[in-house]
Amino acid sequence: MEQPRTRPPRHRQSPRQPPLSPQGTLDEADTVYRTVGSPRPRARPGAPAVLALRRLPSPRLTGIGAGLFAAAVMFSLACLDRLLLDGSPIVYGVLFLPVSALTALWVRPADLVTAPISVPIAFTIGVIPISGGTGGFGGQTMAVVTALAVHAGWLYGGTLVAGLIATVRKIRLMRQRRRRMLLAARTARSTRRPKD
Repeated sequence: MEQPRTRPPRHRQSPRQPPLSPQGTLDEADTVYRTVGSPRPRARPGAPAVLALRRLPSPRLTGIGAGLFAAAVMFSLACLDRLLLDGSPIVYGVLFLPVSALTALWVRPADLVTAPISVPIAFTIGVIPISGGTGGFGGQTMAVVTALAVHAGWLYGGTLVAGLIATVRKIRLMRQRRRRMLLAARTARSTRRPKD
């Protein structure tokens, strides 16, 4: 009678953990590339403007934090605009566009939906100092509504900027998540495959 051939169990070596990044978390891309064994792709050199943008601080604000940031900055800019330029709506509108972009760039990934919502609210809060209303609460309210109607182009433009940036960020996050899942599936398949 033949006995089946048995192999002694192999002790699997656990893969070496990569060093922690400066923030104290593992770099997921390094972990995946070291596990699969494929070389990490080299970073492509970018345009000088892109490299300069990458050097800027990249805080991660919650949805409420992003809304408060946008509202505080727009109100401060409107007050400065009123003091220095006698409440120029064009200057206020031009300054609204980069604030919208920064709000959409700095909101954390879980709260990307809030960026296009909080930006119009910040525009409305900032319009109050430059609307020029008089005659109490009713007159001030009518002046704000009139300013919003007259300068709706800036409002829509800033909201569009925030919406586009939030959409692009969401698509990039979804692609990265899918790529990670594919690499994890490949890694699992390669470890399950019997070695001869």
